[in-house]
Amino acid sequence: MDLFEDTPGDNTPEFSVSEIAGTVRKLLEGEMGWVRVKGEVGRVVLARSGHLYFDLKDEKSVLSCMTWKGQVRGLELMPEEGMEVVVEGKMTASGFSSKFGLNAQRIAVAGEGALMAMLEKRKKKLAAEGLFDEGRKKPLPYLPEIIGVVTSPQGAVIRDILHRLRDRFPRKVLIWPVAVQGEACAPEVARAIEGFNALTPGGALPRPDLLIVARGGGSIEDLWGFNEEIVARAAAASNIPLISAVGHETDTTLIDFAADKRAPTPTAAAEMAVPVRLDLMGWLDAQEGRLLRGVRRGIEERGARFQGLARVLPRPETLLADPSQRLDRAADHLPRALGLMVERKRATLQNAAAGLRPRLLQTGIDQARARLDRLEDRLGAGLARAGERKGERFSALAGRLRPEGLVAQVSRQGEALDRIAPRLDSAAKTRLARLSDQLAALERTRRTLGYEATLARGYAVVRAEGAVITEAARAEGARALEIEFKDGRVSVQKTPPN
Repeated sequence: MDLFEDTPGDNTPEFSVSEIAGTVRKLLEGEMGWVRVKGEVGRVVLARSGHLYFDLKDEKSVLSCMTWKGQVRGLELMPEEGMEVVVEGKMTASGFSSKFGLNAQRIAVAGEGALMAMLEKRKKKLAAEGLFDEGRKKPLPYLPEIIGVVTSPQGAVIRDILHRLRDRFPRKVLIWPVAVQGEACAPEVARAIEGFNALTPGGALPRPDLLIVARGGGSIEDLWGFNEEIVARAAAASNIPLISAVGHETDTTLIDFAADKRAPTPTAAAEMAVPVRLDLMGWLDAQEGRLLRGVRRGIEERGARFQGLARVLPRPETLLADPSQRLDRAADHLPRALGLMVERKRATLQNAAAGLRPRLLQTGIDQARARLDRLEDRLGAGLARAGERKGERFSALAGRLRPEGLVAQVSRQGEALDRIAPRLDSAAKTRLARLSDQLAALERTRRTLGYEATLARGYAVVRAEGAVITEAARAEGARALEIEFKDGRVSVQKTPPN
């Protein structure tokens, strides 16, 4: 049946609305079939049913597009408003509303410029949320115990990182394998970052102290997974310090801005992660030397101060001279004073006894004499004890100020210095032995790689006029040759041709 056939008069056929709609749908799907359409994405709606609806427009027209729920999962790119894309699919029409549209089954960005525009739009959006602020970025640990690496287990990237870590400072490495391009890249990388953060510190699988997200170079399409919002947000939310090492030095992705540190290459990320072990050992040796020199200098300064103070103190003989003289004078005066006192007491006794009767007088004299004897004995004992106490105090004072006491203090300082000196000497010997072992190892390496070892296997070195020759033509033209074997050299004079 020809829909546009002219039938004159009243014989024009009648069609139902459904017939017209069905005929239009058949014509549209039959004539157009599979098409590719380029345009700018307008309104985008992801329905609760799972179907995707969006508009594709240019300067003059708008084309409705739809992607059914089962087809959404196969899309490599989700459309965003303002994005310039190329859509592939089948043209179709609705049978009940007389509307046509494009069943979009493939969506791709129309050129690198559109990708960059979309990337810039995402970057501004995330920057406005504060994900790229320097204030929220964490410092890298100086020497991490465990390093987590998010990358593909195949390829040169993981080998370069492990090799560089082994050269600089070997550390424990946990690898979380992910896809580094394609539609699975972004969700897998985000899950890896979140998974490392979810580990328990000190658990059976310990939590890393540092994360490295790494990938080799590639086109902007290959690196696009690291420009997805889910990856940038996971990197910004990581509680573990994170280094981004995606692409080469000229490649820039959103994870570079969200990470705590950006490395131009995966090898550079390994260099940022750990210091050089030999440099650290050299620094420790230098600090040890500084510490020992400081201790030695402190001991010397305290010894000098002690000697200076000792010179200022007076001599012990000078301090004890006056007390000794006073003691001597008291000892000289004591017997005479005792004798005078006894004579005065005796005279007083005799005067008192003159008026007494002989018997009573004799009794009183005997009693007084006995009492006097007791007093004399007590006085002598008291004087002796007082002299002993004075002597003991004098001896104690002399002992405290004797030169031997000062010498003992100086001796103790010297003993402390003697105890430290063997440690200093042992440290110097250990350092010298280490350097000698390194020199011997280098000498063995030199001998192994030198040409003398090759001579021992049956080879020889040929020289002409002091220079080594490796070509037969130069040997033919030389007047004399010198051949070196493993045990010496032999000179060969060539006979000129007749």
